Amino acid sequence: MATIHDVARAAGVSTATVSRVLNGNARVSDESSGRVLAAAARLDYSPNPAARSLRQRRSHALGILLPDLYGEFFSEVIRGIDHEARRAKFQVLISSSHGEAEALAAARSMRGRVDGLVVMAPRSRSIPSIDRAIGHFPAVFLNTRSINGTRAVTVANTEGARQVVGHLLGLGHRTVAVILGPRGNTDADERLAGYRQAMADAGIESNPALEIAGDFTESSGFRAATQLLALKPKPSAVFATNDYMAIGLLSALGTRAVRVPADMAVAGFDDIAIAQYVTPALTTVHVDAYELGACAVRQLLAAISAHKEMSGRHQILPATLVIRQSCGAPLDSRTATGRPAPPRHPDPHRDTRTRPSHAGRKEART
Repeated sequence: MATIHDVARAAGVSTATVSRVLNGNARVSDESSGRVLAAAARLDYSPNPAARSLRQRRSHALGILLPDLYGEFFSEVIRGIDHEARRAKFQVLISSSHGEAEALAAARSMRGRVDGLVVMAPRSRSIPSIDRAIGHFPAVFLNTRSINGTRAVTVANTEGARQVVGHLLGLGHRTVAVILGPRGNTDADERLAGYRQAMADAGIESNPALEIAGDFTESSGFRAATQLLALKPKPSAVFATNDYMAIGLLSALGTRAVRVPADMAVAGFDDIAIAQYVTPALTTVHVDAYELGACAVRQLLAAISAHKEMSGRHQILPATLVIRQSCGAPLDSRTATGRPAPPRHPDPHRDTRTRPSHAGRKEART
């Protein structure tokens, strides 16, 4: 295997010149650069990334810790992280964790191997422990409240829920049920708060019977139909706090010959890609999961570049109501499915040639 010394001898320059050329340093003449690049290509030489990391005290890698890796939401978060990291010439190491103990172990194991961490911790109570385990290491938390000055990127969950429930109320519904997410989950808690605020704004008294247990999975949405249809009176509209539960509910109502939206309106949250293709197309709240991941990386790279602990910054991304057929709103005459969702982010590295498509596994955001 060729070394930097071999390249220097072949090009007739010093090893320092070889290093400057291969690192893109402009202080080398075109003639010398040409000789170095030609020699490196002829010898099939490439720099040793481990040695470079030791010299620079940088791994040029980011650690990503997520509670799950399945599903459209997580795929979009990872895509945003990966694209933003690659623009900055960083690699990503991704791990999933289930529970606080696993998250702590993963965070400790990644420290020293990466230059910074992006952590999604769905339960805010686990943030202080993870933050202590990380210490002064650069880190950004996703979709959780900023605690003790931590850096965080979140979604406007409460406002998004207020928008969609307010929309249902504006259509004349007065008995609006909600399917909850996992207990203690930050997204679930904030969306429930938005539901309650919208109901209170409309002068409707809180009714615990209309708050149906769920866990962000399609199956919990499917099971919720039994409780919803047993209520007296039955709700005329349902807000599921994520799209997976809304899609499960649509399936269950279909098997019971309950017409949506004529008999019961349904709305979700997240605007996963499949939401516009179910029947009826799902009214929901659009969350830019790609930008969520990309913003986290931009914050993290800024902290790494500062070479010191930066003060906490809590960035909140907007949540946008997307009106489709499942809520029963009059459709915009310009489109068959109501207000379109914001455009999806293209993949800058994607091969656009025609290729067979493969259906991916759908799992819940937790």
